Amino acid sequence: MRLYTYFRSGAAWRVRIGLHWKGLPFESVPVDLRTGAQRNPPYRAKNPQGLIPALELDDGTLLTQSLAILEWLEETHPHPAFLPACPITRAKIRALVLAIAADTHPIQNLGVLNRIEALTNADTARTWAHDTIARGLAAAEALIAQNDGPQDGAQNGPQNGPYAFGPLPTLADIIITPQLLNARRFGVDLAPYPRIRASEAACADLPAFKAAHPDTQPDAD
Repeated sequence: MRLYTYFRSGAAWRVRIGLHWKGLPFESVPVDLRTGAQRNPPYRAKNPQGLIPALELDDGTLLTQSLAILEWLEETHPHPAFLPACPITRAKIRALVLAIAADTHPIQNLGVLNRIEALTNADTARTWAHDTIARGLAAAEALIAQNDGPQDGAQNGPQNGPYAFGPLPTLADIIITPQLLNARRFGVDLAPYPRIRASEAACADLPAFKAAHPDTQPDAD
């Protein structure tokens, strides 16, 4: 498999974690977002959206959109899993994932910020990113807190950490960790989000997360 990636892309980072989690070998093909390489015709022929990441399977099939790729990984390589068996907990995890991956990350990414800066100025774009991320993390923290509490033994009962949804990492943690790079980049105070910080800390030494970190990628600078 070949992963079209950019070391600092949060969406590509998610997929790198997923691939390493499943123990699947892949070739990283850097696409430099700073130079607009994602808009070049050869790449657009693979991904018409001109976005990162894209995953090219061994038979030439192209998959795009990080969440779609992660769901494909879970469906085709179910072990080790990053979604639990309980349908209720799976739905709660997906809700948190979408709160970040659909409602936060896309409206503070490079393309949106460049457009805001072009229409206004750099300070306005930076403020937009800061406020968008803070609101998204506040919602994610609240969603995690709803699932915290004394363990009652029920299959879908509350689960305290150290991960976002209990004693094992899940898709929620895959989504949380990359978003925090952007949070720090735009000066978001993470103190109000103890469960999110706990998730990041718990994942920091996991092999899949370490291997996927931006600093370890071939295009890192």
